[in-house]
Amino acid sequence: MQSKIKYHQAIFLEPRFKFSCYSFKTKLQINPVKEWRLNKKLIGGRVIARMADYKGKVITTGDVSGDMIFQPILEDGVFRFDCSVDDRGAACPSLSFVNNKDRDMPIMTHKAPLYTPTYKSHMDQQIVQLELPVGTSFYGTGEVSGQLERTGKRIFTWNTDAYGYGPGTTSLYQSHPWVLAVLPNGEALGVLADTTRCCEIDLRKESTIQFIAPSPYPVITFGPFTSPSAVLVSLSHATGTVFMPAKWSLGYHQCRWSYDSDQRVLEVSKTFRKKGIPCDVIWMDIDYMDGFRCFTFNKERFSDPKSLVKDLHHIGFKAIWMLDPGIKHEDGYFVYDSGTKNDVWIKKSDGTPFVGEVWPGPCVFPDFTQSKTRSWWASLVKDFVSCGVDGIWNDMNEPAVFKSVTKTMPERNIHNGDKELGGCQNHSHYHNVYGMLMARSTHEGMKLADENKRPFVLTRAGFVGSHRYAATWTGDNLSNWEHLHMSISMVLQLGMSGQPLSGPDIGGFAGNATPKLFGRWMGIGAMFPFCRGHSETGTTDHEPWSFGEECEEVCRLAIKRRYRLLPHIYTLFYIAHTTGIPVATPTFFADPKDPSLRTLENSFLLGSLLVCASSMPDQRLDKLQCTLPNGIWQSFDFDDSHPDLPALFLQGGSIIPVGPPYQHVGESDPSDDLTLLVALDENGKAKGILFEDDGDGYGFTEGQYLLTHYLAELQESVVTVRISATEGSWKRPQRHLNVKLLLGEGAMINTCGMDGEALQIRLPSENEISDLMSASKEQYKRRLRNAKPIPDAERVSEHMGMELSKIPIELKSGDWALKVIPWIGGRIISMEHLPSGSQWLCSRIEIDGYEEYCGTEYRSIGCTEEYNVLERDLVHDDVGEEKSLLLGLDIGGGLVLDRKITMPKNNPTVFQIDSSIRALKVGAGSGGFSRLICIRVHPTFNLMHPTESFVSFTSVNGSKHEVWPESGDQFFEGDLLPNGKWTLVDGRVGLGLVNRFNAEEVYKCYIHWGPARVNLELWSEERPVSKQSPLRICHEYEVINIV
Repeated sequence: MQSKIKYHQAIFLEPRFKFSCYSFKTKLQINPVKEWRLNKKLIGGRVIARMADYKGKVITTGDVSGDMIFQPILEDGVFRFDCSVDDRGAACPSLSFVNNKDRDMPIMTHKAPLYTPTYKSHMDQQIVQLELPVGTSFYGTGEVSGQLERTGKRIFTWNTDAYGYGPGTTSLYQSHPWVLAVLPNGEALGVLADTTRCCEIDLRKESTIQFIAPSPYPVITFGPFTSPSAVLVSLSHATGTVFMPAKWSLGYHQCRWSYDSDQRVLEVSKTFRKKGIPCDVIWMDIDYMDGFRCFTFNKERFSDPKSLVKDLHHIGFKAIWMLDPGIKHEDGYFVYDSGTKNDVWIKKSDGTPFVGEVWPGPCVFPDFTQSKTRSWWASLVKDFVSCGVDGIWNDMNEPAVFKSVTKTMPERNIHNGDKELGGCQNHSHYHNVYGMLMARSTHEGMKLADENKRPFVLTRAGFVGSHRYAATWTGDNLSNWEHLHMSISMVLQLGMSGQPLSGPDIGGFAGNATPKLFGRWMGIGAMFPFCRGHSETGTTDHEPWSFGEECEEVCRLAIKRRYRLLPHIYTLFYIAHTTGIPVATPTFFADPKDPSLRTLENSFLLGSLLVCASSMPDQRLDKLQCTLPNGIWQSFDFDDSHPDLPALFLQGGSIIPVGPPYQHVGESDPSDDLTLLVALDENGKAKGILFEDDGDGYGFTEGQYLLTHYLAELQESVVTVRISATEGSWKRPQRHLNVKLLLGEGAMINTCGMDGEALQIRLPSENEISDLMSASKEQYKRRLRNAKPIPDAERVSEHMGMELSKIPIELKSGDWALKVIPWIGGRIISMEHLPSGSQWLCSRIEIDGYEEYCGTEYRSIGCTEEYNVLERDLVHDDVGEEKSLLLGLDIGGGLVLDRKITMPKNNPTVFQIDSSIRALKVGAGSGGFSRLICIRVHPTFNLMHPTESFVSFTSVNGSKHEVWPESGDQFFEGDLLPNGKWTLVDGRVGLGLVNRFNAEEVYKCYIHWGPARVNLELWSEERPVSKQSPLRICHEYEVINIV
């Protein structure tokens, strides 16, 4: 959920001299090199010693470097590296390992590490580098946006409320200081920086991994092993496997912020049943609470939650309810009173409870690092479950705090943690694990409530190991095609970082989806491990039937596909739970040696099932080129192919189980018909497994399950399908078994019998198979032709002979990549600097980003109106060609606002914006002059590292200024006006965004700080204009290196 804050709301700020993870590094090589020098005294003041429970231990200090020392741990092929023996003893306990002793206890082995990292210690920072062979590909790094293959990227593990993030955002909601490296020969190596502190993961240098975090911390390597899957299996031996989810939680989930009454909840649920769209779960966001107080219900709108849940259960729905960590600071509120009595709140450095504002207003926060706090919270959860709660959603648990430039609590806050977690430490030590510990407490509380049910917890914030307690989702994404595309890579990265149960908000959380975007996203999202549609308040309805009958049908087909595949998906989760192999994996997992597969982002594997999808608006299924790994891949469908659904392929040598498309999991029965899809390999063989149990509870841990190994073999033109082995104490149900043998081009032949019998299929002749394939291919084409495609509602209007599309216009040249949306305010919503990989601006479509107003009032004319695209010059491919976009807006009264965005051919390091208000015609009674107007340039820049960011400039009078967030909002005009440029400095990454302008055109400059953002505004003078006297502001942006 978005953390909202009003535009001019006050923010609390913490001093900039504090605990930090400031990284010292060599400067980026960006040409032409321009430098700006930081105040060394300020930088030095930022780095101080960490609070330590381990007194008297000497650790590496000063500028020292060398090879790290190692010892084998856990199992063959796993090594722990430290800077020194003393550092090994001084390292804090591991919160990622299931058993901390596994990290600290050496084992006997004759193996030595193939790759040894080097280290450098500098000003309490430990810089670790690991060089790998040229051609190595990088993955993992947890919850990250952007590209699948991570070479060239740098991120910071610092759990952040990252509403509306973009592909260049460097810190999201979760932290996984983990890299999965796939070597040129297909072998793989995993590298874990086992620190809870803010950690920089720098993969910008080819085939080199670099970690930077406060000293000391160990680095754990896993492998090289024969495959990426083998590395993840070994990782799970350290960090544990995913909890076994209840089968109902793998169905479709419907959510919204908010279904604001029990009547609305029932209305939506009943509509699913009426329309025949499968669904298992409906969610309650914070509006079910009494004044946003956790563990309470609104007495008017949710007066009887038990009765509501009873009605939901009657029609096959489960109910999941939200709980946030912020507890209202209010005497008489039972949770606050109980927590105060038990002394469970996080403290300030003076020993008093920290109070920060979240949804209920002033709040205190449980200190989940203490066992007594976790027990206290678990007891509250236990009682809460008795109200009819089937699952719990932990949101805002980074923890997010309003009115703070860092969007979280001060790092100097104190946690009185358990000794085995690290003891008493400041918040900078425990920040990244706060969400995981909250999820752990919630999981334990649900288990206390009913030991015969598997808890379902969804957490926004997480760390390495949080998969043991909770599922996750990819946070507050945007309703656009870029986020649809990114959602595939994000789910896969989480799986390759040890979290296999994840998915995005299908359709996008922020903004309004179009019918095609929503339908296409549902087609892909229905194949993700976690499948939930969710949208924010203020947007249009985002249920599957909200976008017209064509989109509704696509959603129905997509979700039915998921339910048909649930036997396979549930089996994959059993494999993940028992082995650590992810449920969804990148396509290259089928052939890690093939480098051409390593960057594929439009397909993924569910075991041996390949899903190939289009995330481009103009690319239908019949136009999709699917890159398949080597070997046999048989296409198939359920007679449901549609231009807006993904293509499905089954790997040769595989058998997968499928079932009927129930309306909800509760309708299923073990005696229902079972179908096996069979694709033979080159040797005429195939195998697969099916896991079955009660779908809930823990009987499977005591042998109460049935695991069936099916085998298919071709001998003398007859394919025999039989059971080769079984596990578990369950008796095989009496049920019909259908076997479908895939032949190619979607053609299949089948036979049926009873499960447990050996079934045989006689292969047709080669000519008969060819005829079947041709007929199937024609039938497939006919289905696509006859399907009703989702209307192309992206296209909304035409201007001056040019079609205006609700697809962002991209300008990419030299150092910059911009995205502009003419149809709402002509705003720039993305501003990415390519050489550094930094994203200085990323916004939703309808607010923030780069805006311009035609008056001094905030969000006045020009902010939300639809602009005309007057000229565009975007398609030149020749090196050195200039690219530009000219937008125009009639602002009334005979006035026009023009904005030209240019990437000049003679200077690839900058882009320019030339804005003017000119008079086309002005009424005769005005004397040729317009009303009073002003150009107000209003960009909202992201602060990747708020406490290390400031604005620097020299004024017209020669005075020098550093404006930090704690300075508050400030205007600069007259002699204090910046003399033609000002720079937004990010001290942690050593970059500055320079904004140059003509000081004669700018009347005043304005700085406004917000949560993890800053507005650097340029204002023209306010005056009338005529045809002879337009207003103009011409300015440019460039990124420079800070030394």
